[in-house]
Amino acid sequence: MKESEVKREKKKFSMPHIFVILFMIIILASLASYIVPAGEYERVTMEDGREVIDPNTFELVERTPVGLFDFMFAVPTGLIETAEIIFGVLMIGGMFAVIERTGIISIGVGKLANMFSNRGLWVIPILMIPFAIITTFTGQVELSLIYLPAILPLMLKLGFDKVTAAGTVLVATISGFTVALTSPANLGVSQTVSQLPLYSGMGYRIVILAIILLVGIGFVVRYAKKVRSHPELSFTYDASDLTQNEAVLVTDEKKATTRQKLASVVVLIAFGVLLWGLFEHSWYFRELSGLYILTGVVVGLVGGLGVSQISESFIEGFKNILLGALVVGVARGVAVVLNDGNIMDTITYAAGNLVAAMPSSVTATIMLVVQGLLNFLIPSGSGQAMVTMPIMSGLADLSGVSRQTAVLAFLFGDGFSNIFYPTSGYFMAALAIAGIQWTKWVKFIWPLLLIWYGLAIVFLFIAQFINYS
Repeated sequence: MKESEVKREKKKFSMPHIFVILFMIIILASLASYIVPAGEYERVTMEDGREVIDPNTFELVERTPVGLFDFMFAVPTGLIETAEIIFGVLMIGGMFAVIERTGIISIGVGKLANMFSNRGLWVIPILMIPFAIITTFTGQVELSLIYLPAILPLMLKLGFDKVTAAGTVLVATISGFTVALTSPANLGVSQTVSQLPLYSGMGYRIVILAIILLVGIGFVVRYAKKVRSHPELSFTYDASDLTQNEAVLVTDEKKATTRQKLASVVVLIAFGVLLWGLFEHSWYFRELSGLYILTGVVVGLVGGLGVSQISESFIEGFKNILLGALVVGVARGVAVVLNDGNIMDTITYAAGNLVAAMPSSVTATIMLVVQGLLNFLIPSGSGQAMVTMPIMSGLADLSGVSRQTAVLAFLFGDGFSNIFYPTSGYFMAALAIAGIQWTKWVKFIWPLLLIWYGLAIVFLFIAQFINYS
């Protein structure tokens, strides 16, 4: 290699590791507690037990700057607070490692690959449309963690890459989650807090969802087509990827044994139980973790694995997904120091004042920007709605913007960034399942996010013009 080429190689910018990025943000948040005044809102308990802020009660309180020990404890506290999510993510990895070892995934992939062998690109919209529809009605964006490991081998078998698989799942589900039609978590809570009829304004959101999803499908298909023709253009093109692709591509279609057929039935039953638990009993990661463990053990035994093989598979699955699981807890450290420093409410108060200071013609757009920024600190959709919507709905009344438009701005701000911010737990877990570094995913997704946010601004201007209600 020539000396000039070596120098260019050295000068090439390399994105820091995700842990480095998060650690620096925690440091900045800790320093902010010495600069930003401490303040808090009073909370009011709603009929369903949720607590929302009273927008007229903000007051400054005594400073509680984050000291050395508070800073030192931030990440461990974040890991403890997100232990339920971390454990659930690990169990997903373990369960699918067991299922994969039984051989039923490779058999199913072989059948589907032959079915789509001459029209592989069609598998992307065929999968994305139902993923988006399920999410827009249920709000269960965490189902991405079930979809992704199921379709990942298929995408590799068809000549695509990991990013195509992750894009198919994440772009579809976040489209449905963002432009929610009946999602209780983000849409339901925001409309309830804003005193709007539940799930009202659906007609306009159906049009928006169709456009947002169509753009997302086109984006993923375009990338998939490029990667299949030129694998070296993949964002995850490296030696490890080539090994994985070869391992999948050389797998011939095989007939399932009786044990494998029975194991497949167990998987389908477990998926039915999962849906029942989510929809009927609002199961979260604690309950789902138990289901994942039980499913992995039963599928392994029925599929012919020994108890030691099942244990080894769980451990291998844990190893593959550990980074993504830990990122969830480390990212929570940001919120920990902001709460310890009593500046989270101050930031929310300042954001409300920023919106109030803007001309009414751009109020909805500024709401979108503010909600998008706050979503980094408050990644929970319902949690963010309870903190911000009492303020935003009141500001909407003062600026002449309909409350329905304010809710739409919240949905856009809260939704799209969930497949960009490393503080989004399910998103980072999905990347871990796919084996994609966050920095590589950002290179893939940022053009689509720019298009989506541009469309969102247009939709908000239209909403203001038609007095969307």
